[in-house]
Amino acid sequence: MALAISSTSLSSFPNREICQKVLHQGTTSTTSWLSSSRRRRLTIRNAKKGVSDVCEPLPPDRPLWFPGSSPPEWLDGSLPGDFGFDPLGLGSDPELLKWLAQAELMHARWAMLGVSGILIPEILEKIGYVKNFSWYNAGSVEYFADPTTLFIVQLALMGWVEGRRWADIVNPGSVDIEPKLPNRPNPKPDVGYPGGLWFDPMQWGRGSPEPVMVLRTKEIKNGRLAMLAFLGFCFQAVYVGGSPIDNLMAHLADPGHVNIFSAFTSG
Repeated sequence: MALAISSTSLSSFPNREICQKVLHQGTTSTTSWLSSSRRRRLTIRNAKKGVSDVCEPLPPDRPLWFPGSSPPEWLDGSLPGDFGFDPLGLGSDPELLKWLAQAELMHARWAMLGVSGILIPEILEKIGYVKNFSWYNAGSVEYFADPTTLFIVQLALMGWVEGRRWADIVNPGSVDIEPKLPNRPNPKPDVGYPGGLWFDPMQWGRGSPEPVMVLRTKEIKNGRLAMLAFLGFCFQAVYVGGSPIDNLMAHLADPGHVNIFSAFTSG
């Protein structure tokens, strides 16, 4: 969870200057920094693994989660939404950092879809387009097929999608479905951000690092907010009852008496 707050995407995992660590060469006791040629080889090797070169590290005076604090060396600001928060040191392992960053990105996107799937039908119910909607009891509703069939179909479809995503993590670019068009360069493998004609037809996610970093930071911020919102929806459904829209309207009507504290004090 700590790293979920500090990192966002596998695709923007920096080509970190691992070479800043001191190495002992041969049998001598003298230490030295890695040479620029070795740094170049590390960067080329990482690039072949699909490490994104879209976003660049931010300067030392970048915004941090706590003003005046010192971010850990493995969080250099090149991950969208990185504010230097990793008190448990979960991202000190580069491979684990890439995995956790990718996991947070996927959870954020699912949370945004989930929150939208809760709020939009409730709004439609308020204006009369949907009847008797309850997201909390949606699993017990009878649909066009029986629960077993729906489960098997969903398992097959999501298994196929997740399998392809896993293959793209292991071998970036191996599941590329971008059409090969003349005089049109295809995007570089960027795990977590497929882009291209299917996922980025306006080419907003490509180009200079600054606007790309802004867009990706906005996405991960909204995703984190959605994850917190979904937890809030679950709390409301269990302890308060009613829909999120109903709870919001009640709170706005009487914020002094209808709030998170009243959920524990009401009899």
